[in-house]
Parts: sequence; structure tokens; C-alpha cells
Amino acid sequence: MPDDLVILVGPENQELGTHEKLDAHRKGLRHRAVSGFIFNHDGQLLLQRRAVTKYHSGGLWANTCCSHPAPGESSLHCMERRFREELGLQTNLKWFGDFSYRAEVGEGMIEDEFVNGFCGILSSDFEPNPNEVREIAWISPEALTNSITVALAPWFDIYLRKGFIEQAFKEAMGTQSLPQ
Repeated sequence: MPDDLVILVGPENQELGTHEKLDAHRKGLRHRAVSGFIFNHDGQLLLQRRAVTKYHSGGLWANTCCSHPAPGESSLHCMERRFREELGLQTNLKWFGDFSYRAEVGEGMIEDEFVNGFCGILSSDFEPNPNEVREIAWISPEALTNSITVALAPWFDIYLRKGFIEQAFKEAMGTQSLPQ
């Protein structure tokens, strides 16, 4: 699949065409993305610290996995593929919602994304790919919302502040709210 193309979209996620990924980020063109959130049975979220070799936001902490679907690829298939490639992880994912944001991500790049969100409960052992993931950590919802002080990827900070992570938690864990 062409890793170098993203799907350009309008405000309601309608496809407008494709564009080279790096150039789309340099120009801040709105494109489709996927973000995944995996929880363990105790309700802790699996975070990843991005490999420093990533083309942007290297070394920053982010959600479990995120990517861009290739032209002709469904968002769910992309999310499943990237979980395997980045974390060696296979799990049952479910869509829980969509989210749009625009943020500067460093290196002169801008993410302007319409995000399809997926969540799940850890169902297998996994082994992160060191070319993609520098390290991982499990964090409780309380620590995530109340006291996180590490360097976060810009989109993850926005997800946290705007309730997208809480929405993933509620769907994955089958509960109405985060523990207090």
C-alpha cells in the first residue's frame, strides 16, 4: 500500500482525493486518520512513546497507535494493520467516535485530521517494533487526567483535554465515566 499518500477529506470526512503525506503535513491539508486506544482489564491505557526517528513528534508520548489509511483502505483495516506493525498486537477493535483537530506538530508540519477512533481491550501478548515505538507504559485514567507531566504529542494532549480519551475508555470498558 502506498504509505506516502493520505486521503484528503472535507469537514464531514467526504473524500476529496489523495496527496503526498509529507507535503500534506507541510501544507496543513485536512486528511483522514485513525487513532487507537487499548486498555487492559484494570482500565489502564497503553501509551506509546514514539520512536525518535519518526518524521514528526519523535520521542513524544501518544495514544496506543495512530496512522493514516491508504487510498482504498478502510479505517478499521488500517488500524488493525498498524497495531500489528507498530506493536505486534492483535485485538478486537470497535469504532467509538470521530474527532477533528488541527495542530502544529513540529518540524514545520501541521496535522489537520478527521480521525476515526477505535478502542479495545488487550487480548494477546505483544512486542513493540523498536523502529516505531521507543517505549510503552500503562497508565490509569486518574493519572492520565490528573497528573500527567510528560511530553505529549500535540494530538494526544488535545484528545485528553477535549474528552476523546474518556470517550474511548467509556466504550472499551462499558462504563459511563472515568473513575474518580
